[in-house]
Amino acid sequence: MDHALTPALAACVGIDWASEHHDLALQVTGEAAIEHCRIAHTPEAIAEWLASLAVRFTGQSIGIAIETSRGPLVHALLEAPFVVLYPINPRSLQRFREAFTPSGAKDDAPDAQLLLTLLVKHRDQLTGWTPDDAATRALRRLVEYRRRAIGMRVQLTLQLHAVLNEYFPQALEWAGRDLASPMACGFLARWPSLAGLQRARPATVRRFYTAHGCRSEALIAKRLADMAGAMPLTRDPAVLDTSARFATLLAQQLAALAPSIAQLDAEIAQRFAAHADADVFRSVPGAGAAFAPRLLVAFGSDRSRFPSAANMQQCAGIAPITIRSGRSEQVRWRWCTNIFLRQTFHEFAGHSVRHCAWAKAFYAQQRHRGKSHHATLRALAFKWIRILWRCWQDHADYDDARYANALARRGSPLSSLLASSALVPTPQIP
Repeated sequence: MDHALTPALAACVGIDWASEHHDLALQVTGEAAIEHCRIAHTPEAIAEWLASLAVRFTGQSIGIAIETSRGPLVHALLEAPFVVLYPINPRSLQRFREAFTPSGAKDDAPDAQLLLTLLVKHRDQLTGWTPDDAATRALRRLVEYRRRAIGMRVQLTLQLHAVLNEYFPQALEWAGRDLASPMACGFLARWPSLAGLQRARPATVRRFYTAHGCRSEALIAKRLADMAGAMPLTRDPAVLDTSARFATLLAQQLAALAPSIAQLDAEIAQRFAAHADADVFRSVPGAGAAFAPRLLVAFGSDRSRFPSAANMQQCAGIAPITIRSGRSEQVRWRWCTNIFLRQTFHEFAGHSVRHCAWAKAFYAQQRHRGKSHHATLRALAFKWIRILWRCWQDHADYDDARYANALARRGSPLSSLLASSALVPTPQIP
């Protein structure tokens, strides 16, 4: 940390937060005494405590060490302009605690004091948290909520697939391959069992398919014939009745989730278009409507947070770590990282292979060398972060030709492969 940029602190505070109350340890700069207190997790109690600090240390900064950089307490603390927040990685605190309590004992009040000690004694190793601007924070929450909603859709789809396999496997074909689609949800809402479907008039089923965009007369005729001659997997009413009810419930949840995801997509598109850095990430090949906002919020609005591309590579868990001991050396991936951040770069790297010539050539090159699919995507994400970091720092759009020229100047083996990229088939991404 640059000591010239380190703000002077009137006091340091360690907070061990919980869902119902927070334990605090405070030490005034230059004094040995440590003050302990506990405040309730209510807006009133937190506001009262912050107001008391503002009165006691008028016009001076207060450093607060806390075991996370997200959460309701953090939001409240950042409302106070005099607070300098120092998020502590939970694993770092755990290791620090174990140095003093090898037995593994843990208590909230001592944890608050340990956080205070970390801040007072090792502040030069910590980085104060500067939150992104409001537009970036809002967009980050939206893209994370959308990713959770997609995860919910995947879980519901897998559950629906499993329950249909138990009693009505033909529906996996007749309802459509995508069980989250409006056609599949509508099909299962009307005919959650084979018996109910076979009682329906063929003309009714035909109208259903055409209303949902299925215009192939041959496909509809085949399905109607298959339905007429189909046999149930089981005739046990205990299985049929309960499974049909559960399949209907899952289909209804999937149908209700679809418009919510569409609303999130619209809100994300609107906020992304209004963001100052939208053009930078919109220019990235393969980013599109889903990944461009995720890449933007991954870097954020504070350009001092990642002074080098390596900082982002490490923060995202893309850069591996090396463990050396004596003559042994191991290189492995990072376990302790922001999962959503790593997901963003990993998934984007896979998507870029279909839209970027050099990414396609790099993927083919690494796979030819024997690397696994996911190891190749991590290596590709590593390269993409360096490129995107430079664009982000310079407020510059991505230029594919500029990067290709840079590869040629360095004599990169990838450059010659890129020159003959027309001979490289588009790889089949698993």
